[in-house]
This record gives sequence, C-alpha cells and structure tokens, in this order.
Amino acid sequence: MKKLIAVLLLVAMALTLVLTSCGGGEMPTTAETTTNAPTTTKGQVPDLDPDDAVDIEDFTMPEGGFDTTKPVTITFYHTMGANLREVLDRYVVEFNKLYPNITVKHEQVGGYDDVRDQISTEIPAGLQPNIAYCYPDHVALYNIAKAVQTLDTLIGSTVTVTRADGTTETIGLTEAQLNDFIPGYYEEGKQFGDNKMYSLPFSKSTEVLYYNKTFFEKHNLQVPTTWDEMEALMKKIIEIDPMCIPLGYDSESNWFITMCEQLGSDYTSATGEHFLFDNETNRNFVKRFREWYQNGYVTTQELFGAYTSGLFVTTDEINSYMSIGSSAGSTHQRPAKINGEYPFEVGIAPIPQIDPSNPKVISQGPSVTILKDDNPQEVLASWLFIKYLTTSTDFQAEFSMASGYVPVLKSVGEHPVYKAEFLDKANGGEYIAALSAKICLEQTDAYYTSPAFNGSSKARSQVGALLSAVISASAEDIGSDVDAYIKKQFEKALQECRS
Repeated sequence: MKKLIAVLLLVAMALTLVLTSCGGGEMPTTAETTTNAPTTTKGQVPDLDPDDAVDIEDFTMPEGGFDTTKPVTITFYHTMGANLREVLDRYVVEFNKLYPNITVKHEQVGGYDDVRDQISTEIPAGLQPNIAYCYPDHVALYNIAKAVQTLDTLIGSTVTVTRADGTTETIGLTEAQLNDFIPGYYEEGKQFGDNKMYSLPFSKSTEVLYYNKTFFEKHNLQVPTTWDEMEALMKKIIEIDPMCIPLGYDSESNWFITMCEQLGSDYTSATGEHFLFDNETNRNFVKRFREWYQNGYVTTQELFGAYTSGLFVTTDEINSYMSIGSSAGSTHQRPAKINGEYPFEVGIAPIPQIDPSNPKVISQGPSVTILKDDNPQEVLASWLFIKYLTTSTDFQAEFSMASGYVPVLKSVGEHPVYKAEFLDKANGGEYIAALSAKICLEQTDAYYTSPAFNGSSKARSQVGALLSAVISASAEDIGSDVDAYIKKQFEKALQECRS
C-alpha cells in the first residue's frame, strides 16, 4: 500500500510536468503570435476527397527558371514557439539578402496535429500554405488529394539562378549537400511506396536511454547495450531497491515498432497489404515485455499515467533509474536542483538493441513539405527557402541549440560554434541537451522510419494500445492460456486498423 500511495503521488507530479511542458519538443505559445485556428475538432482529421485528386506530377521547371525580378510571397505553417521563431526570423533576413523578391510569411499553427488539420481543411478550397511542417502520415493524408509537390525534379535540377549578391546557385542539391544529410533523416522523404521524394528533413529527434549515472557508479552497474542485458540489469536493480520501477518507457508505440525493426519482423507496408504486425515474432516480444511488467521491472507512459520522466527525476521513495524517451526532451529528464545542486547526474546512452552491430533507432521530428501551387514561381521560391534552411550549417546549428532537436546535417557536428559552445560542454547537468544531441550524432547510421500511407497513424496507435493492454492484463483477463489471449489482442488490433 505504501508503494501504491507513493506511485499515485508521483503520477500527480508527472501530470503537472506534462501540463507545463510538451514532453520533448517546443511548446507552442499561441498567445504570442497570430495563428490560424483549426476549423475541426482536435484529433478529428477532415476528409479529403480522392475524386478531387490529380495525377502525381513532378515539378515542371518554367522556361528561364526562377525569376528574381518579380515579387513572390510564400507562406509557411509550423509549430515554433517564440524562441524558435526568433531564430527563423534572423535567417529569413539572411535569405532575403540573397532573394529580396521573396517575401516569407510564417505562422505558428498550434501543434503538429493542428497544422495537419488546418491544411486538410484548406486543401479543398485551394488555400493551403506553400510550405508546412509535416510528419509522414500528414503527407500521406494530403496526398489523398494529391496536394503535395514531389521534389525529385527540384532536387536534381542543374538550372542556375543569380542571387542579389551576384553569386549563382544551382537550384538542385549538389552531391556534397546530398551526402551531408544524415541518411535515415533524408530517406524519410521517400517512404510512401513510389520512391518519389515528398519532403526534406528539418530538425529531428530520436529515443535515447537516460540513466541515473550516480546510482550506476555507486553500484558498479553497466549500461545495457542489448535487451537481454537490460532484463538482467532490471532484475539486479530490483534486488538493490525493491521499491523502485527500474525502467520507464514513454512511448508504447515506438517500443513496439522499434522491436519490429530490430528483429526484422513485419510491421506495415506502404503498398499492398498495409498491416502486417500480427505475426509470431511480434507476439513473442510482447509476451516477454508482459513478464517484465508483471515482475515490476518496467512501466510506460500509458500505464504510469504521465511521462515516465516524472518517475525518473523524482527523489521520493518510489522512482526509476532508467527512462527511455525523446532526445529532444532531455531537460525534462534532469532532476530539479536541491540547495543549488543536482541530486544525481544523468547519463545518456543509445537504447538497447537486439543486435548492436546492426542498430536501429527511430527517427522523429518535423520535416518540411511543399504543397502544390498553380504558380511555379511560388513553388520555386518555396524550394529555395527550404533548401536554404535544411542545408545551412549555421541555421541547423543555431536551431538545434535553441530547440534541443538534432541537426539533419552530419557536418554540423564540426561547426565551430556548435562544437565549442555546445557539444564540447555536454554533461548530464546544465548541458544535458548537448549530451543528448551528441549521442544522437554518434548513431547517424542507425535511424529508421516506418512506411507512410493513409492509415499508418492508426496502425501506430493500435500497436501501442495493444502493447499496453497485453502487458497490464490481469490473470483473470488472461485466463489459462496467455498465448491465446495475446493472439486475440493482435487480431483485434488488426481488425481495428482495417475498419
């Protein structure tokens, strides 16, 4: 009972944290900016009519390329709070020194789902912005109406344009620029089943393992690199502190999908039969995680009732010593100071793997997409702007330091300011965001993204709910045959995806 009361108190504390933070990203501050209010109920995605769709067409370069003599205005929907808009504004000024004829109007539109909902209501009327923050499932939704401009022709263009400072720029991406993108981030733009490019990565995050470094050093514990090592470690931690929950995992959906990727088992497909997650390999790892939960080794955001960082950072009687969560939320994984000092030092490491020689970790965070427009000059202006932001090491470095997200370019790790004023100061205290970014930049070959299609977000929700339901089911719910129960839950989730 004592442990239960303490856990309930922790949940209340964590809920307070959730209400005052975004749990790993930039919290929108709508009072500080002009926003477009979504015209749909939050979470209710507007219908887009496939009958209104046109065939997907690559961009046709106008004769003469980009016209720098005529004014053109482009709009950009995003989710940036005040501090990130300040960074963006500075680089809009720098961009305008090169292209003074381009006016960039950018607006914060709530959170990511608000951007999606707003654009979905605007597409049928032809009122969509030129550029938008996006996640893959947003792009898949917009493309029901074939509203997204494919980027392949733009990326490969050898047409040049003369800028206001007299220098010339190739409209397309150079080989050096293409090679500078972190591969997993760049590949997200063409995961829609037709090998066409629909977006460029803007700023990214992943999942990392936060651990109580002070506790680990005191008890001579090793950071786990595999899930087998994690299981043995959790058992040992319980022996040291029977009142604790050794590990908190924030995203049930990410956990399920990552295990599919690490095990090489089917999850979804962008073409043909979309929903492939009901298989023996996946049922087995869910069964294993059920045993962990029943042994008191682990909890999740859904089961804890709030972000598990609340359990990790507390110094109360019930706590955890490890937390797997967003790399962009590192400051929420740091305990509050007591008498001017942090009560423990936080360590950060890559998440455990099935095969450390072939690591897989999820790619998250916003990309940018261009919505179709009848005026090719607006499309070109939009492309030149997103190319500028995504290939500028200065912008990527400054935006990363301000946001906690990871830059999408490998070369930013050697940017003089970013390295000296950020990465080189990385620690588990004041510079925990730098430590998180450093870990992310050290695993650039590990990132993966899942196939995107209209309905992929439903699959994500269903496997997360499935994992939560199975691992927390009571013995009464399970009955005499745990395998039969798990199989039934998988079949139920599959039916929900197909409905």
